[in-house]
Amino acid sequence: MQVVIIGAGIVGASLSFAVSQLGGTVTVIDAHGPATGATGQSFGWVNASFYADTPHFALRAEGIASYRRLGRVLNTKSIAWSGCLCWEETGEAFERQANDLIALGYSVKEVSGAEFQALEPHVVAPKRALHFRDEAAVDAVELTAALLSASNARVITGCRVDGIETKNGKVAGVRTVGGIVPADCVIIAGGVGSTELLAPFGVDLPMLKRPGLIMRSRPVAPALNHVLVAPQQEFRQLPSGHILAPTIASHQSDNSEHIETRPDVLADMALKRLIALMPSIDLEWGQVSLAQRPVPQDGMPVVGACGPEGMFTAVMHSGVTLAPIVAETLAQEVMGHPLSSQHAELISHYRHDRFQSDHSHSPT
Repeated sequence: MQVVIIGAGIVGASLSFAVSQLGGTVTVIDAHGPATGATGQSFGWVNASFYADTPHFALRAEGIASYRRLGRVLNTKSIAWSGCLCWEETGEAFERQANDLIALGYSVKEVSGAEFQALEPHVVAPKRALHFRDEAAVDAVELTAALLSASNARVITGCRVDGIETKNGKVAGVRTVGGIVPADCVIIAGGVGSTELLAPFGVDLPMLKRPGLIMRSRPVAPALNHVLVAPQQEFRQLPSGHILAPTIASHQSDNSEHIETRPDVLADMALKRLIALMPSIDLEWGQVSLAQRPVPQDGMPVVGACGPEGMFTAVMHSGVTLAPIVAETLAQEVMGHPLSSQHAELISHYRHDRFQSDHSHSPT
């Protein structure tokens, strides 16, 4: 089966790998290049400790499990099972967060200030923190490249998809410069650009505006062992020595629609917060990058078949946490395999038709 995937971020790359594992022949098309959009500016934290409701937790938790499975079949060093230390909440909110996660069956351990200091000697220790041992940090750019390579996909970059061609109500290919790339199935995994491609088929995909800035420090000697989530800042260290940090506190729940302050000023502010958390480390920031995070209107993923026969979509935040499990599931549908009851339940809440109006149509 010829499958064209629009979008070469971590979602598109994960789908490319999963489809190829089931025998599909894959072409990936991206207007810019692999991991050049939101994926390339991702914080790269794989977790289920941040979730909206019970079904969302279940999907994210299975996302962690899917990374374990992926690590067994993919030759990559881009997945680090570092765990996370979190002290974002205090008082009753801290207790509630811990108790809610324990009730959901999550791996949670409370650590004292002394225990924290032993785990992270270069960070000013809080009185207590939550240790999420099963969480991971991912180099999303490196993982995207590894997935595309392992899928043996044909990758076309610098080429915009102008639309999707159909014949007799079925997908026939995608329109690009110079002509139509034929396809039996098309998966739209283009992040914030997906709405425009879906609209001609009456498939509504309203998106929120969620710009995000990520700051990268100049490299320093190894200092951090975990993903760290303080009340004022999320941060982690890359293998290269760079400290990675969103410029907005509580990045996971940030709902800002616009960047109101200059990126360099926001980076200065984030650096000041980091220095207060790690006063023994000589830090300077070297880069700050902006990306539009692909967040559907209700904040939840959009996954599955839509529009004409053979057309599918996969748009979500956080793509890093969810890409492997969504790819595992959607690839089964694309290739015509029946879903297990577990996979069917996991994505049953995230079908596109929750946004559909009564006036959906297909182009003639």
